Amino acid sequence: MPLVRRLLAVLGGILAIVVTLVVARTALLESTQRSVSVFPRVPLEANALASRLGAALRFPTISHLEESRRDPEAFRALHAFLKTQFPGVDAALSRETIGELSLLYRWPGSDPAKPAALLAAHQDVVPVEPGTETDWEHPPFSGAVADGAIWGRGALDDKVNLLAQLEAVESLLAEGFEPAYTLYLAFGHDEEVGGNAGAAAIAATLAERGARLAFVLDEGGALTAGLLPGIEAPIAVVGVAEKGYVSFDLVASGTGGHSSMPPREQAVVLLAKAVTRIDAQRPEARLTPATRAMLETLAPEAGFGVRAVLGNLWLFEPLVLRFAAFEPSADALVRTTTAPTMLRAGIKDNVVPGAATATVNIRLLPGDTAADLERHLVRVIDDPRVEVVRRLRFREASRESALEGPAFEILSDTIRGVFPETIVTPYLVAGGTDARHYRDLSDAVYRFAPLSLDREDRRRLHGTNERVGVKDYVEAVHFYRALIQNLDALPGKPLNGKPETGT
Repeated sequence: MPLVRRLLAVLGGILAIVVTLVVARTALLESTQRSVSVFPRVPLEANALASRLGAALRFPTISHLEESRRDPEAFRALHAFLKTQFPGVDAALSRETIGELSLLYRWPGSDPAKPAALLAAHQDVVPVEPGTETDWEHPPFSGAVADGAIWGRGALDDKVNLLAQLEAVESLLAEGFEPAYTLYLAFGHDEEVGGNAGAAAIAATLAERGARLAFVLDEGGALTAGLLPGIEAPIAVVGVAEKGYVSFDLVASGTGGHSSMPPREQAVVLLAKAVTRIDAQRPEARLTPATRAMLETLAPEAGFGVRAVLGNLWLFEPLVLRFAAFEPSADALVRTTTAPTMLRAGIKDNVVPGAATATVNIRLLPGDTAADLERHLVRVIDDPRVEVVRRLRFREASRESALEGPAFEILSDTIRGVFPETIVTPYLVAGGTDARHYRDLSDAVYRFAPLSLDREDRRRLHGTNERVGVKDYVEAVHFYRALIQNLDALPGKPLNGKPETGT
């Protein structure tokens, strides 16, 4: 008994030390948000802005996996529209077409020693799911301005950013603003199917010309609410990296025959077991540097309970990972995810198929590779009758951009200057953007759209009744105006030591 009492006393002392340490660390946490002044506004004509965005939404610039289904004339009509609607941009900036349908604008800076910056957006939109057209309150390509919003495919993804950037440049030109640095506007035409003919071609063109960018901004993050319990302020999540993308076909081979005498080794059954095993043995959860930085940034802004957990990840990381598994959006930040998306087998209800196929889509955490996941699937399935075949279209996860330095500070200050009281935090983007194509041109590639998105808005992305509020759109134009002016503070010379050549 004395030994037991001594052990309990030791354990009690250790527990007291741990509790004291957690409480002390929690109490000492300080906000990392920078103090900035509200950026001055100029009057903007909301009705005119909304009308131009609505008109741009009427061009059905749809991306299909089958390139033959793309309508290039819709893109060319949009190009002509942009030329007429933004005469100042057309006069002051050079514009060239790359990859047949993508656009690259160049606004030359007054100081050749300044590094260049690039703002990206994309022209293309996803198709409207057949059969859902009548579910829209306003037709998907109407560009209707009604009920305080602009409606149509592309209102959130991503003509909203494309038009807002052009509106910002047009208004700054009218005021006589001239950037010291060179600014590129890069508008790809195939982001929704990978961006290989659009943004990738733009990036290759810039690389050939010796461009080295000190700042790149594309879509990806947004202004959110309710991201964490106990934080009432809006949170601006800025993507500093994005997950990779790869799909595998699982091809099961069995014995075919008549359904009245089903064989013991049926392909559909083998496939079902393989898919079940994959779901039961998911890749391990872990915190990437971007997600860890996000949690540590949010910790000082939360109530005591959440603050204590996030401010002491050295102790509570396993708990955070366990609880993340219950919320799909949180789980996607800490795990390489696997999702069966397509099943194919059989030709008739009374014929047992000899082969069956499932497609599993995987989103890779930074640090995990397509080869890693191929080995994982083979090991988990553990059945030579099920072949794992990697699909050709895949991309590895991106590298993470700098969280310190002038580029991130300028972006953070601009967000807080235009959207006061907003908490800015780094973020891992679960989807894919054109931003990854510029990663070899810059160490400062970020993903943020200046739009307030709640849960309902996020469902509208690629869904029914896509829309953006007129007030939100005006705020987006204010943001790009502020950012373009603030980027003049980028220090130093071009990162490759020499000015890039123009077009």
